[in-house]
Amino acid sequence: MECRVLSIQSHVVRGYVGNKSASFPLQVLGFEVDSINSVQFSNHTGYSHWKGQVLTADELHVLYEGIKLNNVHQYDYVLTGYTRDTSFLEMVVDIVQELKRANPNLVYVCDPVLGDHGSMYVPQNLYPVYKNKVVPVADIITPNQFEAELLTGKNISTEKDAVEVMDLLHAMGPDTVVITSSDLPPRLGDRFLVSLGSQRHVRPDGSRTTQRVRIEVPKVDAVFVGTGDLFAAMLLAWTHLYPNDLKTACEKTFSVMHHVIQRTISYAHDLAGPGRRPSPPQLELRMVQSKADIEDPAIVTEATVIS
Repeated sequence: MECRVLSIQSHVVRGYVGNKSASFPLQVLGFEVDSINSVQFSNHTGYSHWKGQVLTADELHVLYEGIKLNNVHQYDYVLTGYTRDTSFLEMVVDIVQELKRANPNLVYVCDPVLGDHGSMYVPQNLYPVYKNKVVPVADIITPNQFEAELLTGKNISTEKDAVEVMDLLHAMGPDTVVITSSDLPPRLGDRFLVSLGSQRHVRPDGSRTTQRVRIEVPKVDAVFVGTGDLFAAMLLAWTHLYPNDLKTACEKTFSVMHHVIQRTISYAHDLAGPGRRPSPPQLELRMVQSKADIEDPAIVTEATVIS
């Protein structure tokens, strides 16, 4: 059965971010991907220079109308990431709602990019749009700890807090929540990061059950761009392939991330030379070279069921 994704994200000519990070891995795993590029830049903004164009909400609407006029707007998934514009984000919500009316089984995967480490890196006025409009129509969300806390108004200092925050996010709409990174103390030592996931299921009799998992992921001493976009795409793919098994979906997703990042950091250090920090061009994700790992990742990160 063909599975089609509408991915509304950034595009870069050189490198991997947004749609460039999401499309190839999804296609490798058998998904048809229709891309709308929210921006078209020469490269990501971590470089010294960048040039390009930004798609407006009206231009997004025009592209969507073209798809609709040809009656080729049947989608199984919508995937979105970073945006800086409220009207663009509201137009995305309108499109998702219309597509869900046409296909009630459509799954909207949203990375609610607001900030990290205690500060926002998008305009403040995006926050109420995410909280009141985007998250309620999303089915899968991938916030970091800061974003999860911001959306729920509750701080996370223990695993119990994290579970409560994920339950609050479920109550807002999404059935699957993965907190991609947190400041919780890792059991494996300080070279690891703790991530947590929670998935609600409705049983045939109408009752609900929730599976929650904890994953400890090795830290890497480098700044990558496009990893969040890759993560959301892989979570889409692996939850599709393992719809009632968040543990396996997370293990596959985090293992793909591990393989891509390790290949990238190894390559970057080789290019940079001994004792030198790799530059942004050297740290572009080694996506094509990781094709086999994307298709069939060796599991290196095991998830623990916590409830």
